[in-house]
Amino acid sequence: MRIKGGQVFCLERGFAERDLYIEDGVIAAEASPGGEYDASGCYVIPGLTDLHFHGCMGADFSDADAAGLETMALYELGRGVTQICPAGMTLPEEQLLAVCRTAAAHRDADKPGAELVGINLEGPFLSMAKKGAQNGEWLHKPDAAMFRRLAEAGRGLVKLVSVAPEEPGAMEFIDAVAGEATVSLAHTTADYDTAMEAYRRGAREATHLFNAMPPFTHRAPGVVGAAFDSPGVMVELICDGVHIHPSVVRAVFRLFGPERVVLISDTMRAAGMPDGDYTLGGQTVRVKGKLATLADGTIAGSVTDLMSCLKTAAGFGIPLADAVRAAAYNPARVLGIDGRYGTLDPGKAANIAVLDSELNVKDVFFKGRKV
Repeated sequence: MRIKGGQVFCLERGFAERDLYIEDGVIAAEASPGGEYDASGCYVIPGLTDLHFHGCMGADFSDADAAGLETMALYELGRGVTQICPAGMTLPEEQLLAVCRTAAAHRDADKPGAELVGINLEGPFLSMAKKGAQNGEWLHKPDAAMFRRLAEAGRGLVKLVSVAPEEPGAMEFIDAVAGEATVSLAHTTADYDTAMEAYRRGAREATHLFNAMPPFTHRAPGVVGAAFDSPGVMVELICDGVHIHPSVVRAVFRLFGPERVVLISDTMRAAGMPDGDYTLGGQTVRVKGKLATLADGTIAGSVTDLMSCLKTAAGFGIPLADAVRAAAYNPARVLGIDGRYGTLDPGKAANIAVLDSELNVKDVFFKGRKV
């Protein structure tokens, strides 16, 4: 197949009009027999990878429900998110084991919808003081043995784990598991020095930067400053127009560079659903418009899918090529799947989103086929 006439994303050069070829489900270097797709007036970008979201369409990853996970995968694919790495909440170990087993069974059954490429263990190794929408009753001290039980249940899918580095045993936890998954600092009261030590020991990410961590100030730069001072550390950013002010979004891209920013959605089960009351991690959440809050007013995740976050970032003044990189290539690199996903280079999977001039999803190609 030939996709013609579109502005095609390139990691090094941004956007340029060129033809894109698909053969046997992958991007091809030259034309091959097949039909044509006219993308004139559109942007052609790699399918996105969301490495941090909890649910959508009434379903939540933490439910450990096979049908719900399939619903999530189908919704995400329709939004141009072709790879998913859903996140679990702070829950009892038995429920987290069920979540991991359900994900592995979904992957092995080759279910329809976006491809499940990982599991993100956002909880339970977090700080009570910065738990946010996590359920404090089920917080657990950092525990490498527990992590490995969950990883075994996930049969190779556990790719990320969050930890509050100031918690007792956290540094030893990072020493133990940094070679087995990407360790991210999250829901933490850590100061700059503690965060720097965690990054020195092998942590490589900051979960939803600015949220559930100390502020970035001139005398106490905290996790944000430590992440900046640690080359190679990636930072997640929720760009839904609620969690982070537009000026701060622009500052983060300037401070860290587009190479180190990972756009995430952090959506909960209310994404794609009407306003009303929902649940997250066993707690009631009220949704009105783009805002989801607990009873005490704490912001509880997002209801804005990743493609809409990309569009919001561009609306805030982030160059479109940088926003695409942060939502497509950078998360794939964090997960170690950038050899197959995240760009439109020959040999990569033909997972493609076509956006109109207003950055709305027009069509999605998955494994080379228009879905």
